[in-house]
Amino acid sequence: MTSASYSPSSAPWPAPLARGPIHATVSLPGSKSLTNRELVLSALASEPTRLTAPLDSRDSRLMIEALRALGTEITVEQNGDILVIPRTFDRAAKIDCGLAGTVMRFVPPIAALSTEVIDFDGDAAARKRPMDMTLSSLRDLGVFVVDDVKGVLPFSIHGNGSIEGGELTIDASSSSQFVSGLLLAAARFEHGLVLRHRGDHLPSMPHIEMTLDCLRKRGVVVSSPGPMVWVVEPGPIAGGEVAIEPDLSNAGPFLAAALVAGGSVTVPHWPSSTTQVGDEFDGILQQMGAIVARKENGLTVTGNGKIHGIDIDLSIGGELTPVIAALAALADSPSRISGVAHLRGHETDRLAALVAEINRIGGIARETADGLEIDPSQNLSGGLWRTYEDHRMATAGAIIGLRVPGIEIEDITTTSKTMPEFDKLWLEMLRA
Repeated sequence: MTSASYSPSSAPWPAPLARGPIHATVSLPGSKSLTNRELVLSALASEPTRLTAPLDSRDSRLMIEALRALGTEITVEQNGDILVIPRTFDRAAKIDCGLAGTVMRFVPPIAALSTEVIDFDGDAAARKRPMDMTLSSLRDLGVFVVDDVKGVLPFSIHGNGSIEGGELTIDASSSSQFVSGLLLAAARFEHGLVLRHRGDHLPSMPHIEMTLDCLRKRGVVVSSPGPMVWVVEPGPIAGGEVAIEPDLSNAGPFLAAALVAGGSVTVPHWPSSTTQVGDEFDGILQQMGAIVARKENGLTVTGNGKIHGIDIDLSIGGELTPVIAALAALADSPSRISGVAHLRGHETDRLAALVAEINRIGGIARETADGLEIDPSQNLSGGLWRTYEDHRMATAGAIIGLRVPGIEIEDITTTSKTMPEFDKLWLEMLRA
């Protein structure tokens, strides 16, 4: 078994009950979204890069192995820092995407800069995730792509060492990762890229802003001259030293715990300014009954055990949905989450999975065209909480398990995708 492989737990994990108010400080690992973006840019850079405080998880390891397979020299040092030395992409390779959307959407555009054939595949569940826009975009840019089953893994990229670039129009309604993957590679295109999104809806705009911010900090000239239009000028990508922020989306379950159990949870080193969508937890949790304070020592969420329902459009960051849905299942009034239809194409169909698991334990949840409706229930009871190979389903079950006795998480090891020590940190939070 490789370090990046997925290994299901042999037995369900008993979600611990909160026996009283929590008073904990939880230090979180680096952001997955930033780590994988910076790994890609480091592989494309004109000089070496050192990433400090990066995430070590299944997704980040899959990205490292993918870039190594293309020819990049990557050293993970004893203190966890990652040294990346860019090399020419001049070897045939087989890329294991696992279940990492960033690998399957970010690596193909840079693989097209190789002079050899690059084969892509992943977990069985990954073969259901949409890849059509990445592959059709590369074809429109003159790249030869072979996919036996149209628009999904597995597929092959036949590069010739360069991409001309120019203007491209796509529909990225199902994932902002299609946009970010192209933008990350575009400075290495001969003529850069003018990219337009033609759909009315584009989910997770903050992730595109994150990509643009990463590019600017590397000296790449980028602009957005109009709505849903992005321009990346051709040119070198700088290396140097890049510090990775803590993962604010992964902070969600821990911050939510303060609402469920009462007490307070502090996440240190919370950035004063960030493009991470997890920063939205500040305002969202306040709407659901929390008191939130930002101080020099980090962000602190305080609750009294009462949770209020919420009516919210989460199109800005659908990855926050499982945390909010878990809180909504415990709330004292109805909740409606909208703007997240694209979650049907994530690690699993997250909308169907959340409805199934909330209803399985006695909750009241319904799918809508673009989200969820969740009503209060007095009939919540213990039982198996299925995880669907989805890390955020596992953490959602853990949140509910703080209040509902007998919740058993089917496979807690799914959290290794972005937070391998989740179960340890969760137990430490409750013991603090």
